[in-house]
Amino acid sequence: MQELDLLHTFVEVHRAGSITAAAARLGLSQPSVSERIARLESELGMPLFTRSVRGVTPTPAGDALAVRVASPVDRLREVWTAPAPGPVETVRVGGASDVVALRVVPALAPLASAGVRVEFGLGLAHDLLARLADGDLDVVVSSVRTPLRGIRYRGLVDEEFVLVGAPSLARTIDRGRLAADPAGALQHLPLVAYDADLSIVRRYWRSQFGRRPANAVAITVPDLRAVLAAVVAAAGISALPRYLAEPAIGAGTVEVLHRADEAPINTLHLAIRAGEPPTPATTRVIDVLVERAREWDVF
Repeated sequence: MQELDLLHTFVEVHRAGSITAAAARLGLSQPSVSERIARLESELGMPLFTRSVRGVTPTPAGDALAVRVASPVDRLREVWTAPAPGPVETVRVGGASDVVALRVVPALAPLASAGVRVEFGLGLAHDLLARLADGDLDVVVSSVRTPLRGIRYRGLVDEEFVLVGAPSLARTIDRGRLAADPAGALQHLPLVAYDADLSIVRRYWRSQFGRRPANAVAITVPDLRAVLAAVVAAAGISALPRYLAEPAIGAGTVEVLHRADEAPINTLHLAIRAGEPPTPATTRVIDVLVERAREWDVF
C-alpha cells in the first residue's frame, strides 16, 4: 500500500505539473508530496521531474513511468480506497470579477475535490478590503494596497498595461502629433473606464503623459472583459492588462495606440487579516494562489 501511495502521488504531480496543486488534490502538505517524490526517485534510481519556479516538468523517465502506471494506479485506488469525504471548509475570497474569472477560479478549482469550498465575493477593491477588515471575507486579490488597520498585503503578480483602441479609431490619430504630444493627439477619442474615478486610465495617463486624461468618457463598466468588449466595438479607448488584451491585439480587433518607453506596471496584491492566523483551508488557498501566480504572465 505504501508503494501505491508513492505512485499515486507521482501520478497526481505528473498530471498537475505542480507540487502545490498536487498537494491540494491529495489533501497533503507540499513537503509531504515532495518527500514522497524524492523517495520514489531514490527507490527507482532516477529523477522523475525537474524543478523550476513555474512548477515541475517530467523527465523522459517520468513520462515513461506515467504511461505505464497511471491507469493501473487509478483502478487500484478505486478498489482499495473507500470514499470517505472529510469535513468541507469554506474560504471566502474577494476580487474583481474579471480577475476572479480569468485568474483565481482556474487556480483554486482543484481545491474543490480536497475538502475546501470557495465562496467568491465580487466588487471594487476598496469595498472588498473593507469587507475583509470587517471579517466578511478571508482573502482578497486586490489591485490596490489601501492602508487599513488589521490588513496585511503581499505582492502576487505584476501586470503590464497597454493603451488600446479599435482600428477605426486608431486611424483618426495624427501620428506626427502622437510622437510630440501624445495626450493631445489622443484627446479627441472617448474613454472606456473601469470606474468613475478612471483609476486605470488615469494611472496610465499620469505615468506616461504626466497629466490626467481630458478625454470624454463614453462607458464605465467594472469588469475589464467588458471594457475590452467596448473597445473592440469602437466605443472608445482604454488601458488594459496585456494578458487580457493580447488575444484581441493578435486578432487585429484592437491596436496598441501608444508605445511606452517603460511599460506601466500594476501589482496585484493578496490581502488577509493580520490580527489572526489563517485557517488551514485559508492557508491552502493562499499557497495555491502564490504558486499559480508564478505561472501567470509577469512583465
